Amino acid sequence: MSTTNTPSITPASTLADLAVRLAGATRVFHAHGLDFCCNGRISIADISAKKGLDPAALIAELEAATADASDFERWDDAPIPALIEHILEDFHAAHRAEVPRLLDMAEKVERVHGDKASCPRGLAAHLTLMLESLDEHMRKEEQVLFPMILAGRGRMASMPISCMEDEHKDHGLNLEKLRALATDYVPPAEACTTWRALYLGLEQLERDVMEHISLENNVLHPRALRD
Repeated sequence: MSTTNTPSITPASTLADLAVRLAGATRVFHAHGLDFCCNGRISIADISAKKGLDPAALIAELEAATADASDFERWDDAPIPALIEHILEDFHAAHRAEVPRLLDMAEKVERVHGDKASCPRGLAAHLTLMLESLDEHMRKEEQVLFPMILAGRGRMASMPISCMEDEHKDHGLNLEKLRALATDYVPPAEACTTWRALYLGLEQLERDVMEHISLENNVLHPRALRD
């Protein structure tokens, strides 16, 4: 991994490239609701036009975020075995631990506050679907794709990689629904401590899943097909 060689930021820079190479970039993208993982191969200029943003202001935010960021680890030039180990330990294992914890909290909130109009009804059911979908997806990576890449057969993995990236789009749609069910992770005034903690955890889950997908779509997969 690397912590140097900060890339320059221009209107032609893509979200995907900046997300994996620029400290603080994903925080800025999250703040503006920009998809840098599944649809990150779009330039600053194009996404600004699409979202009605000022590209110069967005670049200034990114530059400021880079100056303020610390302990940023770049994985775009890390050895592939180290990158896969990072994905397994910091994302696969983390998702398997965190989603059930959030599901328990969501079930409690719906059970206790189900009579309130602001209750996020259906949130627990959606988290159950997400857990099942993520687990099935990660097992495919662990049992098929990652062993192929580690065995030096990445160039022959175009079909499983295409399948995984299609499933990543489904995960992206699941995140959109999650955010809608949780009202952009803004708890109502009457929310209890568990409810507020749930929304904080869901927002972090969204960040983690997006960074997970970004590493695979924008770093691991292109390198596996090329190296």
